[in-house]
Amino acid sequence: MSREREPRVLFGFHAVLARLRADPSSVLEIFLDETRNDARGKDLAAVAERAGVKLMRVPTKRLDGFYGGARHQGVVARIEMKPLSHSLDEIVEQVEKPLLLVLDGVTDPHNLGACLRVANAAGANAVVAPKDRAAGITAAVSKVASGAAEATPYLMVTNLARTLGELKERNIWIVGADERATQSLYEADLPDSIAWVLGAEGEGMRRLTRETCDLLVRIPMSGEVESLNVSVSAGICLFESVRRRTSRAKPKYTPPDPTLIELKPEALDYWSRTLETKPDKIRKAVQKVGPVLETVKKELGMAGV
Repeated sequence: MSREREPRVLFGFHAVLARLRADPSSVLEIFLDETRNDARGKDLAAVAERAGVKLMRVPTKRLDGFYGGARHQGVVARIEMKPLSHSLDEIVEQVEKPLLLVLDGVTDPHNLGACLRVANAAGANAVVAPKDRAAGITAAVSKVASGAAEATPYLMVTNLARTLGELKERNIWIVGADERATQSLYEADLPDSIAWVLGAEGEGMRRLTRETCDLLVRIPMSGEVESLNVSVSAGICLFESVRRRTSRAKPKYTPPDPTLIELKPEALDYWSRTLETKPDKIRKAVQKVGPVLETVKKELGMAGV
């Protein structure tokens, strides 16, 4: 379950800048279009200079020929291959409540790049895929990922079903997004430690992968379309987990103690707005009858409110 190797080349400003800032020692050299004298080009040149990375101004045709006419935006970088230093076991051991994205059958580089981007935005700890049915990290993937390919671990495993079984042993729930599921994503009781499993658009998950899931849920569809792009589905599922984690972690709001009305302006302001009464009237009532809320309300003629 080792991490997939990074590409030998990166292109596009987002991908190159992200690598420069995250690991400048891995950037061997940068080729920048000689016509890019705009703010973006100058910013890249300044970052490269501070990092001590060689930057060369070259004609656009050289970049086009070097990378087969890909949309490089005028910048290409040669990078050093990263060692295979991370494993899924290591990643999971370091996290109290893992949030993982598992892609079964996503072979399109643009879809993978978009999934990596949304996984990074949601704070997912890793993206997992089977070696036999997945796109690898390429220059095109890195460009679409806009830096996420350099920040979010992408691990390609030999046997996906076995890997999911090992995650279960670590008390991580395997939850699959399936349009045929009877339970809605928003109705399901989802745990904090979770691995979301998504298949390719149209094909979905393989049978064995689906059977390995602890729970299957569907994304409610109200319009005419029957399915969503896999990266959109991944975003919906991951951010639903984020929403639930955040709401559970958020402490319940406690109104200011009425006994603090004369001591703290925020307490007086709160009760003034709550009781829809001017602060001076509340202060006088407190001074007259004491800081007990029910007594103050009676003094203000609000008994029972």
